[in-house]
Amino acid sequence: MTQFFKFEEDFVASLRCIPMIVRFKLDTCGIKLKLHHWHQFNQLEKETLIYKPCETTIQISEYRQYLRNLVYEKTGEYPKDLDIDINPPWINIDSIPVNIQAKAQEFDFKLTLSQWQTLQPLQRFALIKLSRPSHENNNFLPALKEFDLFRN
Repeated sequence: MTQFFKFEEDFVASLRCIPMIVRFKLDTCGIKLKLHHWHQFNQLEKETLIYKPCETTIQISEYRQYLRNLVYEKTGEYPKDLDIDINPPWINIDSIPVNIQAKAQEFDFKLTLSQWQTLQPLQRFALIKLSRPSHENNNFLPALKEFDLFRN
């Protein structure tokens, strides 16, 4: 099941940015896809990356190979590899990453462990990505609201 978040609405229709579902798959298969690579893909290729499964070992391998070949075909270079975390923080339901708590505190909000545990892995992944210091974090608060964690 493909899930786009409401906080992605401003770019999902045009796919001018890499949606979270693809970013999730990139971390799963260990590929660093740059935005300029993404912009080389046509609509069908972007949709393939959105909908192509990337869960089982075989699917992850196929997704990785498809993406590597696609980037090479479009740019003449292979994308960089990422280390694959065998225990990624979005799977760990026993502790909330420090970056998320620090970002939430900027909004006078404290995420509880029980709230963290109710989230789906893709939602936890999104909060992790949106709370990184190097990331433009405009969508962190909208994500908290969308995930029904923050009410003002």
